[in-house]
Amino acid sequence: MYAERVLSGMRPTGSLHLGHYHGVLKNWVELQQKHPCLFFVADWHALTTQYDDPQGIVAASWDMVIDWLAAGVDPQRATLFIQSQVPEHAELHLLLSMMTPLGWLERVPTYKDQQEKLESKDLSTYGFLGYPLLQSADILIYRADKVPVGEDQVPHIEFSRELARRFNHLYGREAGFEDKAREAVRKLGSKRARSYTQLRTHFQQNGDRTAIERAHALLDEVPGLAHADRERLCGYLEGTGKMILVEPGALLTAASRMPGLDGQKMSKSYGNTITLREDAASVTHKLRRMPTDPARVRRDDPGDPDRCPVWQLHQVYSDDACQEWVQQGCRSAGIGCLDCKQPVIDAILVEQAPMHERAQPYLDDPRLVQEIVAEGNRKARQLARETMRDVRDAMGLNYG
Repeated sequence: MYAERVLSGMRPTGSLHLGHYHGVLKNWVELQQKHPCLFFVADWHALTTQYDDPQGIVAASWDMVIDWLAAGVDPQRATLFIQSQVPEHAELHLLLSMMTPLGWLERVPTYKDQQEKLESKDLSTYGFLGYPLLQSADILIYRADKVPVGEDQVPHIEFSRELARRFNHLYGREAGFEDKAREAVRKLGSKRARSYTQLRTHFQQNGDRTAIERAHALLDEVPGLAHADRERLCGYLEGTGKMILVEPGALLTAASRMPGLDGQKMSKSYGNTITLREDAASVTHKLRRMPTDPARVRRDDPGDPDRCPVWQLHQVYSDDACQEWVQQGCRSAGIGCLDCKQPVIDAILVEQAPMHERAQPYLDDPRLVQEIVAEGNRKARQLARETMRDVRDAMGLNYG
């Protein structure tokens, strides 16, 4: 049984916007209060669609980390690192590619979807076909049991779980596994060994999933239990082999409610964004120019908030009293569109103020960001090396 761990990453594609904040970063800030977290810059993933123009990836990576820090991600609570600076990601990706059926990659739902959306690019490359495999390597190398994703990303987590199962099935059957597992049971002491055996029977004969949870909790209580014995006992419990790669679980996150300036989902491709650290004058200018209900041609024309993109922003930023004021004022022409926009402008500027404040030290001295990431790279690589040592041992590829 391995320690709980949350892993999540983002591709460096430019300045982050409020959609990223409400859809991802606010959740990261909450998760870091509850769990050990690793957050990484997925710069190799950026190459899957940006392989023909990679020059801006490094600069975008540093800028993105500043956005994370500005949003409240705390390097004292979470490990921040860059994917390409932990080469073990590439090694595990390579080894997994040797045992991954081609059909598994071709059936990933987003593969054809993304090809259709990005039809202007030549994506007939292994890098694009294999990006779910690299994504799985990112997760499995840290034995992360929690991966925050939206509902549309759950198939990627299931793909990673299937890979872990396949790897453990192929390489987890060490010579004499049954005998070593039974010997590990005896090391638990008579009382714990009896409880473990009963729980194992409950699961394997009756499919009782709570028995697994209770058995894992029991193992956590055993002082001085060797790492190898713990792996054997986990595998023996579930009727598999030695557990080398951990099956990750999807930590479902709510879909972002952040609309763009035109009412569509906030996205760079739509040109409707407000960036996290955009200056107040620009934010105000953009919001004052937002389209409104087309029925309100004149100030005294009544409108319908449900047809107005500004109303969607009120649903994110305004309390019940303000929303009631908007509904009544718009429908009766009691307020103008600029009046309606002002509470949203004020709320966004208030939200951004601490982001500007947190970002400023890193903008003044970029070495602070570099030091945070260097320490994060070191911590991440230490964890990745531990996994790769076990992977090589299981595959018989450790040359000493």
